[in-house]
Amino acid sequence: MTGGLVLEAFAAVEAPSASPIHANGVMDMVLQAGPMVKFVMLLLVVLSVSCWAIIFLKVRLLHRAGKESAQFMDLYWNRKNFAVLYRDSKTLEESPLAEVFRIGYEELGRLNKFLDRINADEMRLQPETADENVERAMRGAMLAETQRLERFVPLLATTGNTAPFIGLFGTVWGIMSSFQEIGLKGAANLAVVAPGISEALIATAMGLVTAIPAVVAYNHFANKLRQIESEMNNFAADFLNIIKRDLIRRQTLKHEGLPLAKGAAPNL
Repeated sequence: MTGGLVLEAFAAVEAPSASPIHANGVMDMVLQAGPMVKFVMLLLVVLSVSCWAIIFLKVRLLHRAGKESAQFMDLYWNRKNFAVLYRDSKTLEESPLAEVFRIGYEELGRLNKFLDRINADEMRLQPETADENVERAMRGAMLAETQRLERFVPLLATTGNTAPFIGLFGTVWGIMSSFQEIGLKGAANLAVVAPGISEALIATAMGLVTAIPAVVAYNHFANKLRQIESEMNNFAADFLNIIKRDLIRRQTLKHEGLPLAKGAAPNL
């Protein structure tokens, strides 16, 4: 009787050690997971690596864009001639404000060349009509810059919204497989159920680890992009006001028969 109790005690002590739940660590649990759970984990790893690559690239790009835009605005307020500003802004390739200005200035040059060729009787356009081409060109440049800066950012939102559910799918699939094993073995104790469930729950954890940084980064970039878009709108409005004043001056001089300066280089 005593010998039987001793054997049962030893069996109770050795039973947990026979279970592989924590014996070999998380990596072994990943390797021991079923094919579908492994596929889900691999998909989450790919999404996570892609999101982190986008995060690092966008942080670098937006930092350079903000720095060069600040430099451009210093040039914009310190220069007294658009031609000089246009030449100096060519070095600021990452600045969305500089690109919007360059596109607007080039369209302004074409507009001024057209106005130089017509006489006073033909020059009956209102400033609001004459600068429509410049405004459309600048709007197109703003849209192109917004699309350039937003490139790949939607993947962060997609990952943040779907990664937890992808991980949950892997977990559900793993638990289903565990219950199938229980049915085949005809046993439902913790030693049988726990390994499969613990392996399956790793998929949910990986989904959360993938989704949280993606959501945080997306919200940060979305706010930054809205700020840049607002800066472009404000700059475009200010630049168009200067163009309208210059067109009014040109119309006045032409109707009075006074000579006009050639080219698109109005003073700031």
